[in-house]
Amino acid sequence: MDKEQLDLLINNLAKRNIKAFYYENLEDAREEILKIIPEEAAVGIGNSQTLKKMNISQYLTERGSTVYDKTLAKNKDDVKLMKKKALLSDWYITGSNAISMDGQIVNIDHSGNRVASMIFGPDKVIVVIGLNKIEETLDKAVHRARVHAAPMNAIRAGYNPPCLTLKRCVDCKTPERVCYNLVIIEGQHDPERMRVFIINDSLGF
Repeated sequence: MDKEQLDLLINNLAKRNIKAFYYENLEDAREEILKIIPEEAAVGIGNSQTLKKMNISQYLTERGSTVYDKTLAKNKDDVKLMKKKALLSDWYITGSNAISMDGQIVNIDHSGNRVASMIFGPDKVIVVIGLNKIEETLDKAVHRARVHAAPMNAIRAGYNPPCLTLKRCVDCKTPERVCYNLVIIEGQHDPERMRVFIINDSLGF
């Protein structure tokens, strides 16, 4: 992606009341996150391969922040509690399945806790994405979420929906389905609530 395209995406997100910032690497983005989030803040973490690579939960915990990351839960009851507490956190950090060049943020969730927190609850939201998540159109962004991200997340979570064999989405009704919630964020009412951190790398699913 060249600078002109990047500037266009950042401008289109701004028109939707979403601030966007570009970073050369995850380390620079992590440094900014630790700078802008107060140490005393409660921080919810969306399950994301990008955030795992950033190791943001550990950095936040070690400096004294309260972190609600379901991947650190000890059992299923603890997972459910972590999800609920993340919904009421001060800040929420997550990845995303795709973003269109027009600024629409597209995600598919299994239980819906991640997209719920992105939409409402936490006072501030940071969405961290690699350049590989950016698609030319909304249709392509939805296609990426359905055909690429959802199957990869199914494998990661130990599910086996038909799309893994068929290599395409068939709107299945199987219990193995992971794509129960398709959410398109068209913008934000509060222009100070959501930030998108764009990383000059290929990250996550």
